[in-house]
Amino acid sequence: MSLFPIDIEDDARRIVWAFAERGLMISTAESCTGGLIVGALTDISGSSAVVDRGFVTYTNEAKMDLLGVNAATLKAYGAVSEQTALQMVQGALFRSRADIAVAVTGIAGPGGGSAEKPVGLVHIAARSRAGTILHREMRYGDIGRQEVRLATLRTAFEMLIEVAGV
Repeated sequence: MSLFPIDIEDDARRIVWAFAERGLMISTAESCTGGLIVGALTDISGSSAVVDRGFVTYTNEAKMDLLGVNAATLKAYGAVSEQTALQMVQGALFRSRADIAVAVTGIAGPGGGSAEKPVGLVHIAARSRAGTILHREMRYGDIGRQEVRLATLRTAFEMLIEVAGV
């Protein structure tokens, strides 16, 4: 029995099987999802052939220490930004043995939002060692903390599939 909704479990299984078939490894860098992406992947039997590591970098200090996010980027754009997500995914890829990485940073709520960066704003980036880079700015809205986090998983999985071409 999975901890995740059936559609997320199905996507995770598809990713694990497809990546294993192609010999591809994944790393994750997560802020607002707090490890749910890597958790959903490792919920699938056989995921050890695919998941290299997951970085949970909830604070700015963790983003800098573990992923090499630049302090100037955080100061200029904030933790919830395209620039930060792109630096997070780069750090996850290059500080692991993974072929493909995904990174998420956002505001799950219920608090913490502003007019400029409302609750439900999430930046997701995926990158491959082959050079493919994707970024999506998602505005899920104030749909509830758990719903924002699960919607982020769904988008992150779509992006992993797209970057891998599976």
